[in-house]
Amino acid sequence: MAPSWVPALGFTLVPGLGGFLSSHFIHGEGLHWYASLQKPTWHPPYWTLSPIWCTLYSAMGYGSYLVWKELGGFSEEAVVPLGLYAGQLALNWAWPPIFFGAHEMGWALVDLLLTGGAAAATTVAWYQVSPVAARLLYPYLAWLAFAATLNYCVWRDNRGRRSGRRSPE
Repeated sequence: MAPSWVPALGFTLVPGLGGFLSSHFIHGEGLHWYASLQKPTWHPPYWTLSPIWCTLYSAMGYGSYLVWKELGGFSEEAVVPLGLYAGQLALNWAWPPIFFGAHEMGWALVDLLLTGGAAAATTVAWYQVSPVAARLLYPYLAWLAFAATLNYCVWRDNRGRRSGRRSPE
């Protein structure tokens, strides 16, 4: 039998692992393309994003562990709260390939809005099980709102740009 800290560690690390794998699209050509885009002055420095996402992913991962533990594992009661969580996490991981990989800023915004809605639904579902777990999602919800606003501004200010060149208007 595994020590009790093993599931806690596993649940905490899973979101970051998926985020790390999807960040493959941020490097190289995707990052070069992004650097060429017009961004608002309040855009966060690139170096801040890794610590922010590490913190957010760890908090949501640990929250999922608290819900899982409270509901006795992957029980029938856990289907909705953990299913919503898995859905919003999949949407979250899909954003870098859509934005940085496909250069689809508009579709990336749609993905972010869906992620925010699914994360809000997850928070409500988790609150019924573990208010502490739900509160661990509050910073993530705030960041998603900020990210959606940033994504919108970049999309608005760079319409017609996909491969780093402005389309004729």
